[in-house]
Amino acid sequence: MDSLNSSARLNLKPYPFELMMEQPQALDRLDVEFRWGNYGIRMLRFHHTSFAPGRSVSFHKHSEYEFHFIPRGKGKVILGEQPYALQEGMLYLTGPGVLHYQEADAGEAMDELCLHIDIVKLDGTGERTMHLDAPADWGSQWEVAEAEACVQQLRTLPVKPVMDKYRAMECFLTAYRAWDENQPGLFTVIKQSIIQILLRTTRAYAAGPKPDLPSRDMKQYRYKLAVQFIKDNFMEPLTLEVVAERVQISPRQLQRIFRELTGSTFSEYIEKERLVHVCSELSMGSETIDQIAFRNGFSSANYLHYVFKKNFGTTPMQFRVQHRAQGS
Repeated sequence: MDSLNSSARLNLKPYPFELMMEQPQALDRLDVEFRWGNYGIRMLRFHHTSFAPGRSVSFHKHSEYEFHFIPRGKGKVILGEQPYALQEGMLYLTGPGVLHYQEADAGEAMDELCLHIDIVKLDGTGERTMHLDAPADWGSQWEVAEAEACVQQLRTLPVKPVMDKYRAMECFLTAYRAWDENQPGLFTVIKQSIIQILLRTTRAYAAGPKPDLPSRDMKQYRYKLAVQFIKDNFMEPLTLEVVAERVQISPRQLQRIFRELTGSTFSEYIEKERLVHVCSELSMGSETIDQIAFRNGFSSANYLHYVFKKNFGTTPMQFRVQHRAQGS
């Protein structure tokens, strides 16, 4: 029967996971754990295995999550007391405490892709080194919400097999190929593959409610975009209209945002940004006032003289002399 089964398989289409059969437990040797939102994910097993015809695994359970995918063959699984037929393209989850029994068909082998992970709730804090005035949770709110929604869904999924409609199985091959080819960023590829398996598995069962993801304060968002564009291009002849077009609002709206958030007009903000650079160059450099004016977006040395004195009560040359005297 084994030889007949092997011959039959030779006539089938190429097996997508043939590469993983070379070292099916290779990824199990990697000690992978990572943070996803407010959860810690620890990879226990991430491999390909084959059940010979009629082979079975007796009833057992785990305190962690085990994801099972059937890329080829058929068999059956008993989840709790309920038996289910398994066929190519199916997946099922044996979450914490789910008693299960597995068996390949008597006349046909069955392959399985297995992801076994531990999911630990963390305290919600994470040490991050940020720059400037960025908050400690910079960029994490979406990830936190998505991880929370996914884990909550995993805990309530029905205990039964379904079809792998969103091709979570492909993630196994993505991770294995990264290891096999020694790709840069192997840990990141494995992490992303595991997260995708979780997300695609929950999606295969049912489209749950959309998580309550954080929305942007559009006024702050547009202001930050405008400020960053100004910082990147302060030496250019920027106008209210040019920057407004970049952040996709009207010039009037942008002017209103600057007045509300800075207490200054758009033009006054740009002047102050340019003056920061002018002061630095006056203190440290040896270029002429004309050169400094043009390099920092002022139309002439005379205009720089006017703006500088209006803001600081002194001229650029007086500022240079004073600061060089202090440094000597």
